Amino acid sequence: MHIVAFDVPFPADYGGVIDVFYKIKSLHALGVKITLHCFEYGRAEAPELLQYCEQVYYYKRRKYRNPFMGNLPYIVSTRDDETLLENLCKDNAPILFEGLHTTYFIGHSALKERFKLIRNHNIEHEYYKNLEQVETNYFKKYFFRNEADHLKQYEAVIAIANKVLAISPADHLYLNATYKNSVLIPAFHAQDQAQLPSGKGDFILYHGNLGVGENNHAALYLAKSVFPKLKMRCVIAGNNPSDELKKACEAHPHIELHNDWSNEAIMQAIQAAQINVLPTFQGTGVKLKLLNALYNGRFCVVNPTMVKHTGLEDTCIICEQADDMVIAINQYFTLEFDANAAAQRLQVLAKSPYNNQVNAQKLLALLP
Repeated sequence: MHIVAFDVPFPADYGGVIDVFYKIKSLHALGVKITLHCFEYGRAEAPELLQYCEQVYYYKRRKYRNPFMGNLPYIVSTRDDETLLENLCKDNAPILFEGLHTTYFIGHSALKERFKLIRNHNIEHEYYKNLEQVETNYFKKYFFRNEADHLKQYEAVIAIANKVLAISPADHLYLNATYKNSVLIPAFHAQDQAQLPSGKGDFILYHGNLGVGENNHAALYLAKSVFPKLKMRCVIAGNNPSDELKKACEAHPHIELHNDWSNEAIMQAIQAAQINVLPTFQGTGVKLKLLNALYNGRFCVVNPTMVKHTGLEDTCIICEQADDMVIAINQYFTLEFDANAAAQRLQVLAKSPYNNQVNAQKLLALLP
């Protein structure tokens, strides 16, 4: 099969490409011969992908385009390389388009008879609308609003696909009600098995790509409304923090901001922390940082939006308000993550829908 990726999916170090990479790896393990197409715009070509793919093609994303010209979403119009269409037409294999981003050619007459899938990582117009709401830069705010409007109109291309693969139950309900062709296939991820630490940690942690608006918003919420009310060491880790977040952290000696940690260092911090605190204010998609914390960390404190309809509600301490988080953190900071807590976590994870092998087989069963 062909897989068209919006970015180079290795290293698998942020949400979207984590799903793409571990999907490729899981399909390869089932014997699927994959031709991978990647749009490259800052991440280097990755020879490691040839371990799992028969062939890998790279295309330059045309990011120099004016984002306010035309009716297509910018994330689509900048991925219109004609060479991609030529390469897709070299055989008749099914095509999986990763995200609306990669679907520029989905309606082309040359692909009319092909079996086509779209992986929806988010309800994109909702995602961009939420990015607009948390953005403070006027130019970016206007871009996100414009992109959300274009994506809402463009989304109708989903009807061209034989199936759309929803990543979360909420997204599946919306897509199936609208287009009648949705199948729920949860996020692929790096966790083959849980590695839960025992005992106690001595700090609490929030991690995420802080250059993404929703993560910056969550980190600011913690730095302004939760962490100042605590006395223990509080750590925020992730690249590209905003100036506002830096100032909020600098105002309190017990709040540390680390923007230079490697993925390995962040994973070690997830395992070492007493509590992973993970609020989100963006309800679409699935937050892979939550799966990382649940498979590798001790206690996990979240807000309702983080776990709604995930099947993971029983693995977390759910807090509606900032003061509720403060109370929960103070309570669980003194407790050991013992064998009983680990067993309860493992029991829920064993029944959860986030099984790479099962989901790869489910995807494979859709193909003609």
